[in-house]
Amino acid sequence: MDFDLGELYSGVIPVDMRNASRGLFYVFQPTIGAPVDEITIWLQGGPGCSSLEGFLQENGRFQWAWGQFTPTINQYSWVNLTNMLWVEFPVGVGFSIGDSRATDEEVIAEEFNKFFLNFQKLFGISNFKIYVTGESYAGRYAPYIASGMMDKNDTAHYNVSGVLTYDPTIGEILWVGQQAVTYPVLQQNNNLFRFNQSFLNKMQSLDKSCGYADYRDTYLKYPPTQVQPSKSVNSSSIGECDLWHTAYFAAYALNPCFNPYLFTMQCPLQGDPLGFPSDLVYTYPGVPVYFNRTDVKKAMHAPMNREWSLCNGNPFLAGEGGPVNVGDFSADPIQHILPRVIEATQRVLVSNSDLQYETPTTGTLLAIQNMTWGGKLGFQAKPSKPIYITEPDLQYEAVFAASGFDDVDDPQGTIGVQHFERGLMWAEAFLCGHMQPQFQPRSSYRHLQWLLGHIQTL
Repeated sequence: MDFDLGELYSGVIPVDMRNASRGLFYVFQPTIGAPVDEITIWLQGGPGCSSLEGFLQENGRFQWAWGQFTPTINQYSWVNLTNMLWVEFPVGVGFSIGDSRATDEEVIAEEFNKFFLNFQKLFGISNFKIYVTGESYAGRYAPYIASGMMDKNDTAHYNVSGVLTYDPTIGEILWVGQQAVTYPVLQQNNNLFRFNQSFLNKMQSLDKSCGYADYRDTYLKYPPTQVQPSKSVNSSSIGECDLWHTAYFAAYALNPCFNPYLFTMQCPLQGDPLGFPSDLVYTYPGVPVYFNRTDVKKAMHAPMNREWSLCNGNPFLAGEGGPVNVGDFSADPIQHILPRVIEATQRVLVSNSDLQYETPTTGTLLAIQNMTWGGKLGFQAKPSKPIYITEPDLQYEAVFAASGFDDVDDPQGTIGVQHFERGLMWAEAFLCGHMQPQFQPRSSYRHLQWLLGHIQTL
């Protein structure tokens, strides 16, 4: 890399300083510019995926994303605003060493908070505001970690001040968050999927006969009229009502380069320095996975004997069972934990992107409309206020200017919808895939500014 990365630290810190065999791998970068008394934690989802994805491709100081020949400075790095800590979590993920003891969110949150105290002692940090952020399955991690910090009653080390989650698993994800909202995704985006009419007709018929259409009509209301009934997916009996997987595999047949994290993608399949550009494992021929390079491991103080992969399997011991059927037996965050964090901090942002198939926007809105916080159920008004981006295009403005397209890329304009009630900010991101800081860096930058209290609207 032919540019200065700035001050950067990484390595393994034990969960328990008396036992060096179990620890979490971290990357820590102090903010660029004037010091701030805060730290923002970033967690990846999966479960079992590495937060080094966020560091390398989303919100780190430099960016090496899909299809990029070489890394470049990330003009919208979150390090520009705050001290950043990326953690491979839980134990067993990425370079984080040791045997997994993950049975539920409470157990792994406690392990994280022990690690985090050790991290603060190592770096001489105290009396910082703490912000917990992440995407996808980290929609479960982040609120449980934040709630665990609140339980410590130690504002010198656990002054949790806000939470941000992207495309999160905060409610019942398998039935409500995926199956019940599959058909609207197909219908609204079939100019991209290109399913034939007979396939769409069949999916529409099943959407009705399986009870999904009626569920949406009944419960996606503003304000909600009632609490939603408990739902779950039995994989052995769901049969033809498994709309999500039916469409998922059908999409690959039409487009071998289909990407559920950004379904506008077409062939050719883009190489990924992390070896995982979609649900397919792929790098350009002859190009090693970046974090498996010996020189990179040495530079980052990573375990030399550990084979790194972006997602290296489910860390939960049972492997199945619980609300998400991965062996995580904690309740969905919307039931108790997330409302508690919202009410305590008044600074929680939940955002969903529209061009990804993993956790559709309508499913996340159904989850919010089934959550009680601040004495009321769900949002009382339908989100409608536009997010209008006026920040300049620092990423590609030089390319536009050199091509004779000065000012064509500014302002970006309306790129989403925002809504705030009772401490919870909702942000819908347009033209965006699952990894929001990667695909819409300007709007994600605004999200962080709001979380940190720099701005009051998006």
